[in-house]
Amino acid sequence: MEEYSGEKEHYDVVIVGAGIAGLGTSLGLHRLGIGRILVLESADSLRVTGFALGLWPNAWRALDALGIGQYLRETHLQLTGVVSTSANSGLPTSDTTFAAVPSRGDLNVGCVVRKALLETLANELPQGTIRYSSKVVRIQNQGCTFKSIHLEDGTYLTTKVLIGCDGVNSVVADHLGFSRPSFVGRSAVRGFVHYEDGHGFDPKLFFFFGRGVRYGIIPCNDHGLYWFLTFSPSPQENNAAEKGIEEDPIKLKQFILSKLGKVPDRFRAVFERTELESMVCAPLRFRHPWELLWGNISKDGVCLAGDALHPMTPDIGQGACAALEESVILARELAQALKTNHSSDSLEKEQRRIENSLEKYARERRWRSVDLVSTAYMVGVMQQSHGAVMNFLRDKIMAKFLVGAQMKKADFDCGTLTASAS
Repeated sequence: MEEYSGEKEHYDVVIVGAGIAGLGTSLGLHRLGIGRILVLESADSLRVTGFALGLWPNAWRALDALGIGQYLRETHLQLTGVVSTSANSGLPTSDTTFAAVPSRGDLNVGCVVRKALLETLANELPQGTIRYSSKVVRIQNQGCTFKSIHLEDGTYLTTKVLIGCDGVNSVVADHLGFSRPSFVGRSAVRGFVHYEDGHGFDPKLFFFFGRGVRYGIIPCNDHGLYWFLTFSPSPQENNAAEKGIEEDPIKLKQFILSKLGKVPDRFRAVFERTELESMVCAPLRFRHPWELLWGNISKDGVCLAGDALHPMTPDIGQGACAALEESVILARELAQALKTNHSSDSLEKEQRRIENSLEKYARERRWRSVDLVSTAYMVGVMQQSHGAVMNFLRDKIMAKFLVGAQMKKADFDCGTLTASAS
């Protein structure tokens, strides 16, 4: 690492990571009139890989609070329900319409292209808010009021508030004492297919369970379909079908097609049509709930949000949704502390206000994070198990229950951005 010999740069808020949580939080603070915000991104541009994201009602409420919900609704389909099917028998096990699900408001559900979401968030920020090719290598406390941040290129920054939105390999989470997320023994493949003349699928989520896998197909708009498949490597297959599939797209596609089970031809055709460069495979990781119970979500003006806080399995589709919730809540709490301006206040008093606001945010998000991480893990185990007893319970009894449980977790309101100075 180079030593920095010039003047240090100072900001009110530095956010590490220009993903959903980082961009959402910076936009929330910008909407509330907070200046001197810098978002550090280690890549040389927005990380728009990942194809698409299922967004549930809690995410749309957060997007509305941030002021971009309507634009994304206009460019993506509104989904109307969930159809679950057994991959063992090929028969539907439940067909739930969102309009029939009790909720505290409109149950907006949609699948948004990840690139569109990130670019929409970024385009709403003042020019220069995001600094690319900026990898954080060291974080230090500078007295009781400032944090110093050292970048790989030798740049040296100071800030009143440091927010870690830097994903599962978060350097900010390391600074707060969290261990790296654990592998859950499953992997996920994600893909996207574009139909020039339209795909013809109903605006619903189509989920399939059984045969040791869980997969789904979700329309984003009239032309794009997003799909995913999660699986558990088995000892018998590790030396054969599954060996090296993460690095070999041809093997990966063959493996996926072999795992679909009794699926109607039009669904199988989605996977067959997927181009090799339009799918990606990665192991799944999560943070143990007890770490979230006892760990420092915030400390000394430093806090976490998004995957840096609560990496979870994708089984209830809440990773990105929870990150958007946190963007609104964190921006609201932090802005209230930063906008409180008494000329006689010392830096120490201002820092206490900041730390109190971050502690309030941490208290609110701790149990929500534990709940979501635990629920996602358990739902994944139930949906992907393939024993005879579990197949019967899932197909005959639990299918509707699991959809209802998923909707219950998604029926959360993060509130508005309104923050009052005191």
